[in-house]
Amino acid sequence: MNYTYSIGATLLAYLVGSLSFAVIVSKVVGLKDPRSFGSKNPGATNVLRSGNKGAAVATLLLDCLKGWLLVVLVKWYGSAYGLGDGTVALVGLAAFLGHLYPVFFHFKGGKGVATAAGVLLGISWVLGLATLATWLIVAYFSRYSSLASLAAAVFAPLYYLFGDRAAWYVDKGILMVLFAISALLLYRHRENISKLLKGTESKLGAAKPLGKQPKKAGK
Repeated sequence: MNYTYSIGATLLAYLVGSLSFAVIVSKVVGLKDPRSFGSKNPGATNVLRSGNKGAAVATLLLDCLKGWLLVVLVKWYGSAYGLGDGTVALVGLAAFLGHLYPVFFHFKGGKGVATAAGVLLGISWVLGLATLATWLIVAYFSRYSSLASLAAAVFAPLYYLFGDRAAWYVDKGILMVLFAISALLLYRHRENISKLLKGTESKLGAAKPLGKQPKKAGK
């Protein structure tokens, strides 16, 4: 491993991950800051609560892209610079941590589901699609986005582990990063877990209040 290039790639991944597209997209299209309403989480689900589906889709795709991009760049071109699976693991983790703790937004980021999905797709499209299928199945039957995310977080590292020699060869560094991402996703969903246990978690399609709207002049 070339440590200079590896550190540089990891730092770049963190900076790219720190781009909070929920906030950026909302500002560009003239929506309220997603950190000010609903769950106050800067993510695609909360942007959707604004009623702008296009902005929510754009946020989802861009958050996924920033997790995928640096991982595949290292996979495709890293060998020429002495970068291997160890750097792939570091870059994926750095992009994910950038989303959770973005340097450009006072280290207050989202929960990281879309960015984690991008990292998984970058590591292996089979792994990414298997995890996405898990999310879709759980979301379809339960109607809980948070429960689907929790299930996907738990199963992703297990899919990677048990897919050894069948779909890929397990790298210990990547496996450790996947377990770390899984643990962080569970931690970031701790409030959702509490609400699920209490039966107060919002289901898909259920609106949350956007907060107080400014009073109109003359009223």
